[in-house]
Amino acid sequence: MTRPHSGTALSAVEDPASPGCSPLRDCLHCSVRHLAVCSALSPDEVLALERVTVSQPVALGATLARSGEPRLHVYTLTAGALRLVRTLPDGRRQISGFVLPGDYLGLSGNDHHRYDIEAIADSRVCRVALPQMKELRARFPHLERKLLQRACQELDAAQDAAMSLARLQPAEKLADFLLRLAAREARLGGNGLRVTLPMGRGDIADHLGLTMETVSRTFTKLRQQGLIALPHLNTVEILDEASLHTLSGE
Repeated sequence: MTRPHSGTALSAVEDPASPGCSPLRDCLHCSVRHLAVCSALSPDEVLALERVTVSQPVALGATLARSGEPRLHVYTLTAGALRLVRTLPDGRRQISGFVLPGDYLGLSGNDHHRYDIEAIADSRVCRVALPQMKELRARFPHLERKLLQRACQELDAAQDAAMSLARLQPAEKLADFLLRLAAREARLGGNGLRVTLPMGRGDIADHLGLTMETVSRTFTKLRQQGLIALPHLNTVEILDEASLHTLSGE
């Protein structure tokens, strides 16, 4: 496991017997299984996955992995939220994306982590060592196909995100961002018109290439136009989905 930084310790260490880590026993009833790559496995095959999987908590503010360190594990987020952070040469922070429940971390041809992976909420991941995941992929070809499908989805998402960042208007960027989160909420079984934001305004700004002040003003603008409501700081209700789609350029 990676070393902590800035005085922030990880919630668990490499030893599965350490406090906070525990072997999984009930993958079949995981609330995000339908979103995760393990959904490709039969009940009997899930047992094989459980034998090599460790459930690891990651506390708010902890770093799960650091850019440049060797990739030793793959992860599936089962609760909470993470951010993928890269520090630019001039010291600015770029957030390439957010990891939400059901997301898989491990689709990379690089032997080292390309981003810092940081918890923006109390979170939990399922952790599997790379050699063990490689063995499972060889044993279960449909798991390999599921991972390929996920890789294609991530490529599409990256292209969509690049298009969003290329837009000039902050309202277009924010509308697209909110709609992507709303789609995730719907896949989790929630209300697709009510979005919970685990990330702060600063994180959204660093993801969209805006300033935090611009993000705050844009939220206010969308609310004043009747497109969204903001009942709480971290909750967005979509009031006019069609107009939001039009604004986002879809």
